[in-house]
Amino acid sequence: MARRIDGRPGSRKSERHASQVAYLDTSALIAFLDRSDSYHLTFKRLFSVPPPIVTSALVIAEGHGWFLRRYDRRRASEFLAFVEALPGLTVQPFDQTELAKVRRVLAKFGDQNLTLADGHGLVIMENRRVAACWSTDRHMGLTGVSLAIAR
Repeated sequence: MARRIDGRPGSRKSERHASQVAYLDTSALIAFLDRSDSYHLTFKRLFSVPPPIVTSALVIAEGHGWFLRRYDRRRASEFLAFVEALPGLTVQPFDQTELAKVRRVLAKFGDQNLTLADGHGLVIMENRRVAACWSTDRHMGLTGVSLAIAR
């Protein structure tokens, strides 16, 4: 079962994870950039002093598509500008080798409705031994990583 990261400033859990690499999921980007999202304040606190962050190229594509469909080209472009300016961000590329790894994860968790981006995130967290995941989606904690918040 995934543990929850406390995004409140000064909390032990927040401080403990501050120096570790965190995995950044699409839902955290949306929550931070869309003020109408119910988790906006949580991610506003977390992004105020972010640790080094890793994400998938698929997360960037998924987020761009979300802002394009939900809003417009301008908001999608603003999303990309935010991602490009995010300090300490590493974007893991997605290629044929990564696809093979993700297919194994999707088969392992075949009872879950995981997207390709979700599966790639789980692979990245396992390969890089990431202990914290910034996501609002509980299935990102399937492997036991701490979640910023779980639905």
